[in-house]
Amino acid sequence: MRPDAQTLLSDCHFPAPGTAVDLAVSGGPDSLGLLHLALSADLVVTVHHVDHHARPTSGRDAKKVERTCRDLDVAFVRHDVTVEPGGNFESRARSARRGAMPAGVMTGHTMDDLAETVLLNMLRGAGLDGMSPMVDDPTKPLRDVRRGALHDFVATMPFEALYDETNESPGFRRNRVRRELVPLMCDVAGRDVVPLLARQAGLMHDERVWLDLLSRGDESLTLENADCRELREWPTARLRRWLRVELRLADRGDGHHPPSADEVERAIAVVRGEVVATELSGARRLARRDQHLTLEQPTQLR
Repeated sequence: MRPDAQTLLSDCHFPAPGTAVDLAVSGGPDSLGLLHLALSADLVVTVHHVDHHARPTSGRDAKKVERTCRDLDVAFVRHDVTVEPGGNFESRARSARRGAMPAGVMTGHTMDDLAETVLLNMLRGAGLDGMSPMVDDPTKPLRDVRRGALHDFVATMPFEALYDETNESPGFRRNRVRRELVPLMCDVAGRDVVPLLARQAGLMHDERVWLDLLSRGDESLTLENADCRELREWPTARLRRWLRVELRLADRGDGHHPPSADEVERAIAVVRGEVVATELSGARRLARRDQHLTLEQPTQLR
């Protein structure tokens, strides 16, 4: 039995009816489902479609999404961006999308996407933040909806979803996690692991909220006014969490980027006096002098 809109809406996290929202719609089944559910929730929708010009069919896809919006009497905005071929294409394309669309735009990420992101972040060695993605994120209203149920719902619609052939490519790590790792984990566990991973993400999110409350006063302490003698008395977890905030790379249109775990550990070594300085991402340098820290930017290092 295919789910209807009302059944799925009970698992969605949309704002109140009548709220104006921006939706990122590629035309695939996830984003098309997001569009139909948002309309069923009586939201005032503006669709944003990003054309990366990375596939021969991308222009045709944009026109099809525009026709769908016209048939639904929904506002449509097309964003044209160029992402050069090469390494880390998926990440660079995601950054380009985020930079092109308005802040707060909603996406069609489902519970399955959440679980896959947990696993991807685990493979990168992420901490609590990486282990609890999308939880309580207003831009991810479908985070408790299963992908299969959403696709079944979209199949009942008179609008055909677009097919992105890159979703089959093993060259992208997320595709391998989706098609190889998750099925293997389900087989080993003898059950569907996606709800388990989503539940774990929720529990870790609660831990994050608690830690944020405990460290609320730390936000007033900056690198410039911190005394390393005081910082050395902090528990390592507290120091690590503070450094992750203080050493973030500036927002480049796709959000702030925290330092890697290795960078944080090297920064801790600077604080503790084990080394006098360390190089960081973004061509930056963290140094200690007279028990105080300085973060030198690329222009200062020339």
